[in-house]
Amino acid sequence: MEHREKFICALERKKIEGLVPHFELVFFLTMEAFGKVHPSHRNYSQWHQMSEKERQLHRNDMADIYIKTAEEFNHSAIFLHPNPWTIEETIRLIDIVREKTGNKYFLMIHGDATFGIPSGDKMMEFVQRIADEPNKLKAEAEEMVNDALKRAETIRKKTNLDGFALCADYCFNSGPFLSPSMFSEFVTPYLEKLIRIYRDMGFYTIKHTDGNIMPILDQLVQCNPHALHSLDPQAGVDIKKVKELYGNRICLIGNVNCGLLQTGTEQDVIESCLYALKNGMPGYGYIFSTSNCIYTGMPFERYKLMLDVWKKYGTYE
Repeated sequence: MEHREKFICALERKKIEGLVPHFELVFFLTMEAFGKVHPSHRNYSQWHQMSEKERQLHRNDMADIYIKTAEEFNHSAIFLHPNPWTIEETIRLIDIVREKTGNKYFLMIHGDATFGIPSGDKMMEFVQRIADEPNKLKAEAEEMVNDALKRAETIRKKTNLDGFALCADYCFNSGPFLSPSMFSEFVTPYLEKLIRIYRDMGFYTIKHTDGNIMPILDQLVQCNPHALHSLDPQAGVDIKKVKELYGNRICLIGNVNCGLLQTGTEQDVIESCLYALKNGMPGYGYIFSTSNCIYTGMPFERYKLMLDVWKKYGTYE
């Protein structure tokens, strides 16, 4: 199987042979790995002043970094972060990566359009609006989803994109920002619509959120994404329990503890990797990943250790 085919089999909970697929939402350590600044860390404030030749050089360089990351670390999927984030540049970046790699990798971009945890300076305003103008807030939620779907339809017609990672965070380590009843009112209907129509368009969907999702897990699964990503052990999310509850309905991605990769012992890292593999792999429908991403400041050697464990113990017989 090519990487893309194996990744799709995992999303569809089908049988896989060989290594369980692996990817990371982001691998930010590109400077350490390749001597290149990650595309998301580049300031393109002067993009409008560049010649088209210079822009094309930047596009190709960004594409090459994403491809090099996938090749070097045996990722089955690439989560593209266009920069600048315009629909035109998104389409160009998808096309460049697809032209360079064919159908070797599963390609996705960000595609969430639901209310996540507000930033600190907006949190009180958001809470007040829930109380004072709930209908206006719901109208905004509907509009955000409709705008995302229009964008997706344009992308569907012009590129060969495989899917979307829905990266609105809903939860703290202590639980969801909104109570389950409020979540069912202000998020779930719009997430369900977004995923349903993405699916109708032929896209795969991966719902990402950090934190303790357990109080809203049933709602997330009911929205019918192909996969849930993060399964955050730092927030007490146990992949064994989630697999028992919903492993026959949804692909699971993640659960390797980022906190332990950052500050734990090597044995802590090994045990976290083994736990995720042991409880995620049975019955298929699992993709090996950290509980967030390979973020700036994470020791590179710890990610290499994680990969060593995966290669040694992550094979289906």
